[in-house]
Amino acid sequence: MEQLSPNSLAFVALINEYCAQLEQAPNLGRDSFVLAMAKLLPRIYISALDMPTPVVLDEVEIPPSLDEEQYDMVRARVASLMGEDDVYLEVFMDDMKYSDSPIATSISENLADLYQVFYDLIAAVRDLDSSLQQELLTRCREDFDGYWSKTLCNVLRAINNVLGGRQDNDDFLY
Repeated sequence: MEQLSPNSLAFVALINEYCAQLEQAPNLGRDSFVLAMAKLLPRIYISALDMPTPVVLDEVEIPPSLDEEQYDMVRARVASLMGEDDVYLEVFMDDMKYSDSPIATSISENLADLYQVFYDLIAAVRDLDSSLQQELLTRCREDFDGYWSKTLCNVLRAINNVLGGRQDNDDFLY
């Protein structure tokens, strides 16, 4: 049986940590949560880039596991925690090319979108053998290229902006 690469294992560990952070967001407090996201998101991005991407002959899909109620609960908890800093103007959306006015989005929705991708993957790979796990990880890597890398980068920019507004608090930054 083929083993997952260390990079793939690191990716799964990071997205598992991400899901746990979102599930525990209300217990963390706003500043701790923002700092955790500022540290985790770039590591997830780098880890996704470092995953091997072998060619998968079969068209595999990551089955959805997260229900709408759980998604909304995670999103609402993060929105409550972020307060007035939750909404930000998005400049990198495709719709922006055709709009005369700014498009608003939210940290909570973007983080919940990532949570859905990661939660579904973790639920799917949990009980599979490593060759099937690798196929699903490859699908996730392809989805990274086509969709969720943009979401991650956009929300990281917003998280960074929240961090930048807190430079008066040394404990927050370090």
